[in-house]
Amino acid sequence: MKSFISAMDGLPKVVKIILAIPFLDIIWMVYRLIRSLDSKNTLGIVLAIVLIIFGIPFLWLIDIICIIINDRVWWLD
Repeated sequence: MKSFISAMDGLPKVVKIILAIPFLDIIWMVYRLIRSLDSKNTLGIVLAIVLIIFGIPFLWLIDIICIIINDRVWWLD
């Protein structure tokens, strides 16, 4: 799991933005779930599952904005 997290964190900003466009944003949703599983964050795991189910229509825009500003997607840490 740590290798997937560090691989996603190490991607160039342009690739991160491309992966945040609609329908490809599922990759970032899985990233959030894996990151929460790795840190054993129960709230994060539940929230990640809920966002996978209901967050698809709007979360991609939040991801793009956060990547441009912070060079990473928004998530609980």
